[in-house]
Amino acid sequence: MRSDLIKKGVEKTPHRAVLKSLGVIDSEMDKPFIAVVCAASDYVPGHQHLQEISRYVKDGIRNAGGVPFEFFTIGVCDGLAMNHKGMRYSLASRELIADSIEVMLTAHPLDGVVFIPNCDKIVPGMVMAAARMNLPSIFISGGPMLPGCVQNKRVGYSEIYEAIGQYSNGEIDDSVIKDYEDNACPTCGSCSGMYTANSMNCLNESIGMSLPFGGTEPAVTSARRRLAKESGERIVELVKQDIRPSDILTKKNMENALAVEMAIGASSNTVLHLLAIAHEAKVDIKLDDIDRVSRNVPQLAKLNPASSVFITDLNAVGGIQTVIKELSKKGLIHEDVLTVSGTQADRIKAAREADGVIVHKIDDPIRQDGGIAILSGNLAEKGSVVKQGAVKPEMMDFTGTARVFDGEQPACDAILGGKIKAGDVVVIRYEGPKGGPGMPEMLAPTAAIVGKGLDGNVALITDGRFSGASRGAAIGHVSPEAAEGGLIAFVEDGDKIHIDIPNRSLTLLVDDAIIEERKKKGVLPPKELDGYLKRYAQLVTSSNTGAVFKD
Repeated sequence: MRSDLIKKGVEKTPHRAVLKSLGVIDSEMDKPFIAVVCAASDYVPGHQHLQEISRYVKDGIRNAGGVPFEFFTIGVCDGLAMNHKGMRYSLASRELIADSIEVMLTAHPLDGVVFIPNCDKIVPGMVMAAARMNLPSIFISGGPMLPGCVQNKRVGYSEIYEAIGQYSNGEIDDSVIKDYEDNACPTCGSCSGMYTANSMNCLNESIGMSLPFGGTEPAVTSARRRLAKESGERIVELVKQDIRPSDILTKKNMENALAVEMAIGASSNTVLHLLAIAHEAKVDIKLDDIDRVSRNVPQLAKLNPASSVFITDLNAVGGIQTVIKELSKKGLIHEDVLTVSGTQADRIKAAREADGVIVHKIDDPIRQDGGIAILSGNLAEKGSVVKQGAVKPEMMDFTGTARVFDGEQPACDAILGGKIKAGDVVVIRYEGPKGGPGMPEMLAPTAAIVGKGLDGNVALITDGRFSGASRGAAIGHVSPEAAEGGLIAFVEDGDKIHIDIPNRSLTLLVDDAIIEERKKKGVLPPKELDGYLKRYAQLVTSSNTGAVFKD
């Protein structure tokens, strides 16, 4: 066992003395030592209860004959980081999380790992660490928040931002805004829609790194706690069988995750994170692979923010395993792959049949292609991403007039101030991985567009990214980004832009000669930075490669 590096031999007497100062006894020295990596925090609703989840995990480890050792990671709440400098640290925290886990698991040799994440960047950061360390590993997230209820209607987090747009229009008053404030987020857990956190937890289950229902079982249920205990027991067995992330984080399993991503209309951020995970796992996944899967896999579920169906509803009808089972009927799932609990074929046999309403039958899909599309063209030579499952039909092929903003806040001010009109394409640039830096999420402007009733005739394009809670014709991850001289840096007010989602194209309708003249002016100089963001901007790569650090 790897932990023998600190347990076996007379020369390890000092190490055993340190372990015994923790309360470890002689009989435990021969048992597997299991790390429990927990992202608990009093500051993050999705993580507030994770120490309780951890207690059940540790009980399961002890049940199975292992010895648990818990340590903690950071975790940014995007809800609290939104709309200010803090959001620039959200994506950037992913690399810090992976690095800090590498430090802890290398300095303290253990035999297996249980990862307990829940929110947006923490899930991929931990999966990247699992791939890097390649120790037997299993994930148990904290689970989703229950939907809120405002004005007798179930709502998620995104509806709060949309309500601000309605408020600025005079459609609702202070009492309704207060109702949203008090009741939209009723429990602990990751925000209740198919936003990035829940999308990543569902994809992690699809890849095979967590037990069935790991992505959908609500945060507040006893079933979530039993799942935590079972995960604790299971990691000891994975150590004994020497099943490692490299056995599970394969191209076939990642293609399974991509198929599920398309079928459930997951957050566009999953593209960014799956590319980063693939890079860490040394698996060849590119935007072209994502586009191929998108074209071939139908959308079977449409969840909030794209509808009034919530992830708790999906859980009630069988969760992600039911989606996988339905996709398998058309050969869209690799069944011969390994998971943390048997093969994917084993899981499919045990899964429930689709109900036909929340999870559509494979022969009666919501749409024939997937919920996410990859667009390219002169405005996105290296690709861009749109959550097409949340775009209104009239916006799928749209030509509009550019309204250009060098940053998110001026765009928000213009939208809420009534300066954006039907037929406009809001262009927000210098918000990419390097230019932001940190590629901040654009929930505020997208939700303001929806709240203003403009999501059927206004589009938004950015080299930044969107919250999983965003909906509408919101095209992000434009690459190359403005800070690296991408064409988005040279768009001007009044230009025409053609968005053709069915044909996967994003085109600036300006003559090449004019574009070349504009390029002579150059791009904006880099922002004055210090601290971690300065180092991050120097190291980060483009969004089309997952915004990973340079090798």
